[in-house]
Amino acid sequence: MARRMSTAGPTMHDVARAAGVSQATVSLVLNDAGGARFSDATRERVQEAVQTLGYRTNAHAKVLREGVAGMIGFIGDAVASSPFAGAIIEGAQERAWDAGLLLITVNTGGDKALERASLEAMLSYKVAGVVYASMYHQRVVVPDALHEVPTVVLNSEDAERHFPSVAPDEEAGGYDATRYLLDAGHRSIAMINIETLESRLPGAVGRFDGYNRALRDAGVPEDPSLVRFGQGGETDGYRYAMELMALPRPPSAIFCANDRTAWGAYQAMAELGLKIPADISIVGFDNQETLAPHLRPGLTTLELPFEEMGRRAVDLVLGGIQPEGQLELLRCSLIERNSVEKFKEPQ
Repeated sequence: MARRMSTAGPTMHDVARAAGVSQATVSLVLNDAGGARFSDATRERVQEAVQTLGYRTNAHAKVLREGVAGMIGFIGDAVASSPFAGAIIEGAQERAWDAGLLLITVNTGGDKALERASLEAMLSYKVAGVVYASMYHQRVVVPDALHEVPTVVLNSEDAERHFPSVAPDEEAGGYDATRYLLDAGHRSIAMINIETLESRLPGAVGRFDGYNRALRDAGVPEDPSLVRFGQGGETDGYRYAMELMALPRPPSAIFCANDRTAWGAYQAMAELGLKIPADISIVGFDNQETLAPHLRPGLTTLELPFEEMGRRAVDLVLGGIQPEGQLELLRCSLIERNSVEKFKEPQ
């Protein structure tokens, strides 16, 4: 009489019987044990039996055996609901899966009580590490509980510099945006920033520093009258673009430090009857998928390296964490569309 599988689901013994191998061989295959001697055909038979039977490894047994679960925790304040940051989770998830681990994601919405409860649950389950992420680049205070587990701060910086952090290279992005306009022949280049420098927001300070460095490298004098400090919304983009175009000598190009600001600048140009890029060139920052490709003309912008940052954060968790964390900055890519034109001096 055939042996029946457990009502709790197929066991490793069931997989061994179906594959015609020992239970030890099944364990070695599933744990990808280095140096184990079995053929590719044996491995394929085990994997086929696992798929056919729907076998799942026992996570609790793995914790008892190895001291960690086959999971990495991902805690974000609002990353999962951000309109343009879903790729950060995809990158982290893909890298975790490559290593045979699952990514367990919690979106706290900034609720500290939910954050504490989520961290307690992850730590009690002995996750292999935690990625502590933020919706936008800022300096964050990392919860004390994360000193118990390998942790990487993502899309932000650990204010105490204990944990390693992975974030966009804001200054290089500001430099590349401005350099692109300079290479197109523009010399009168305005900037509408997303915050004041006093805010110390890394995106605002870094993008501004990159803008000025590009001008200096090109021998173009800095002109404070061409710089405005908004708060990153389309209203400020509209308001300050109108101000800039009302100057006695208006700029031929505007670097908007995010795409929503650029959207406001587009609206201002439409109201003024100016054509982009024939009358004014505009570069944004973020490459917000729901906005930048859909403006008319499409917005040339810098893309934040969300997917690459997500993968890199998991890389660091898997590679072991040093007590004193470094800040690793990843370069933003220029996405060329149709909002910039070669500048020709008026006749």
